[in-house]
Formats: sequence, C-alpha cells, structure tokens
Amino acid sequence: VQLVESGGGLVQPGGSLRLSCTASGFTFGSYFSSYAMSWYRQAPGKEREFVAAINRVGITVNFGDSVKDRFAISRDNTKEVLYLQMNRLKAEDTAVYYCAAVSRGGFAYYTEEYEYEHWGQGAQVTVSA
Repeated sequence: VQLVESGGGLVQPGGSLRLSCTASGFTFGSYFSSYAMSWYRQAPGKEREFVAAINRVGITVNFGDSVKDRFAISRDNTKEVLYLQMNRLKAEDTAVYYCAAVSRGGFAYYTEEYEYEHWGQGAQVTVSA
C-alpha cells in the first residue's frame, strides 16, 4: 500500500489548510475501507506526535489534545482518500504531516505509532506570517 500526502504549504496564523492522503497499491482482497487511518506530525527537533485517527468506516475519530476543536479528520472510501482539515492554524502547528494506515478487523481507531503498517512520505506545513 502506498500513501501520498498532498496539500501542504505556507499559511498565515489563523488560516486554514486541508491535507489529503491518497492510497493505492491494494492487493487482491484488500480495500481502502479495510484500513483504519491517522495523521501524525513531526516538528523540527521533536518526536513524531499523534494528530488524529479515524476508523475504517469514518464513524469514530480521535484527536490529539493540541489540535482538538481546530482540526477535523475525514475519509472518502469511494475515492480512497483521507483528509485533514486544519483551521485556526498556529505557528506551533508547523511540522511535516504524515498519514498512516493499518488493516485490521473491527471498527476501532488506533493512536499508537507502532500499530500502523503503512506510512506516507510526509507533507510540509508551515504556519508563519
């Protein structure tokens, strides 16, 4: 499975940005809707941080404390795309954002890095005036 993030860039504080993560390369019997997914981010000099997670059917979600009430995660299983809508951006949101995917049965979401099987290459988001 290949994951490719897009939509990153430079935005002013208080602005909005939407990231997309496009999935491809599913093997026979495997589908985008089989995968629980998430967003993580890594700022310079810091460890990778959990941002948001969504279960495979898009009903259950979870957010990291630093982005709660500002970010929204969603997915379109027909288009095989994961989204992260980021609002009221702050300078401290500057980071490389990664999407991740894991295929398991059930309807759970996952918040620990080690649980994820596939990762994208990352998209840079810079929040600056």
